[in-house]
Amino acid sequence: MPLLGTLIKKAYQIKDRPALRETKVSPIEIQDKELKKLLTKAQITAFGEHYDFSKLLRSIDTVEDFQKSVPVFDYNKMFQAWWYRSLNGETYVSWPGKVKYFALTSGTSEASSKQIPVTGDMLKSIKKASFRQLVSASRYDFPIEFFQKGILMIGGSTHLNLNGSYLEGDLSGISAGNIPFWFQHFYKPGRRISKERDWATKLDEIVKSAPKWDIGIIVGVPAWIQIILERIIEEHNLKSIHDIWPNLNVYVHSGVAFAPYKKSFDKLFARPIIYNESYLASEGYVAYQDQPEDSGMKLILDNGIFFEFVPFNDNNFDEDGNIKEKPEVLHIGQINDKDEYALLLTNNSGAWRYLIGDTIKFKSVEKSHIIITGRTKHFLSICGEHLSMDNINRAMELTQQDLDIEVGEFTVMGVEHGSLWAHEWHVCTNSSIDAIQVERSLDSHLNTLNDDYRVERMEAIKDVTVKLIPTEVFAKWMKIKGKEGGANKFPRVLKNKMKSDWLEFIKQEGY
Repeated sequence: MPLLGTLIKKAYQIKDRPALRETKVSPIEIQDKELKKLLTKAQITAFGEHYDFSKLLRSIDTVEDFQKSVPVFDYNKMFQAWWYRSLNGETYVSWPGKVKYFALTSGTSEASSKQIPVTGDMLKSIKKASFRQLVSASRYDFPIEFFQKGILMIGGSTHLNLNGSYLEGDLSGISAGNIPFWFQHFYKPGRRISKERDWATKLDEIVKSAPKWDIGIIVGVPAWIQIILERIIEEHNLKSIHDIWPNLNVYVHSGVAFAPYKKSFDKLFARPIIYNESYLASEGYVAYQDQPEDSGMKLILDNGIFFEFVPFNDNNFDEDGNIKEKPEVLHIGQINDKDEYALLLTNNSGAWRYLIGDTIKFKSVEKSHIIITGRTKHFLSICGEHLSMDNINRAMELTQQDLDIEVGEFTVMGVEHGSLWAHEWHVCTNSSIDAIQVERSLDSHLNTLNDDYRVERMEAIKDVTVKLIPTEVFAKWMKIKGKEGGANKFPRVLKNKMKSDWLEFIKQEGY
């Protein structure tokens, strides 16, 4: 149907015209307007009345007075004070109407999942942002036929759990269950397979159905997409995934840093494809990569989210990554491209000045382009080394290049070493390699990447060790924890109970 492809590409190109994209309005003005929209709609809620949103809307400086009046919330504070009421069926708590959906987070930072409200307004914003990212595909020189190919989207089950008066599940499953009718033609694996809750069964169904599809775009978390593609190649005796999907041109990844996976992914394809990044959190569609040549993602400033930024340093966060009382909080007009920030979101789903747990840096302040650097609680600093996820991922990427190996999953933790400390890495690789070589390479790169690490490595960190762990052990652990498949990620840093549980588990597995 070349006509369909022509019409779709033309629609994308019209939407992507510079005249429609470019604006003289500054990010500060856009965000100020967005905050006023949110305050206006929520002023009739219990939250809005409690913090007198009507008064804030009459303020000369709405942003400043908003920051003075409304405190910063983490999940526990927001849930215990407000969101539990929505779970009990109460309406107009922190957003107008009744909350029909709650997203269960993957729970990599905490022992249990969190329940994040997802309103109809938020789902509309996600659809709008998703379409914008599709529009950006018209900037690539793809043939007309590409714009009528299937889009394989791997996430949580669309079969949601009914819990009293609301439905709950992964945000990816909630979103997929609410995709517009016109998109059904492109959406794979389709409604039937997407409803499957058991990951192993869903994987079998996808592998079996793969020859029936003509996929142009894949969307999903790298670890699980890699498993799917490897299974399809093995099951159908292919040389590469392009043998079965010759029109595959784009992989949209999210959730974790992709660089450590790239080498493994490249071997799955017969030719180069475009790797594109998106940033869809349980609290909303935050950003997406809008320029082919730029690895940064553009913050979506006019789509139901007001952003604030907390410098991620010892003044604002304690040693466990918990935010302190009265932290320094900046708006979009006060940031720079040097510091690392924790994100606060105010959204059209009833989150207010809410710490989502991610840390970012600005690649370009002018373009509002960001990169994700990690999580507020996913860093390693047992003695002042302050290793961020960005450091950890980059060191592993460079190690793969040095040793010409492919690494799947990996994690790191701090362990006691006599009266001092050591770092213990658990690494999954099918490459033939001596663990000592991996140790030396990681250690060398971290000394270069992080001055604090270099200092502590001479004093308090007395050793760096690597254990090589098979892929199936990581997968078995995720299954036991109920985090198999879809949007779930293995934590890059293990601490406290998760660390002790993992160490006990691999001991039982013989490692």
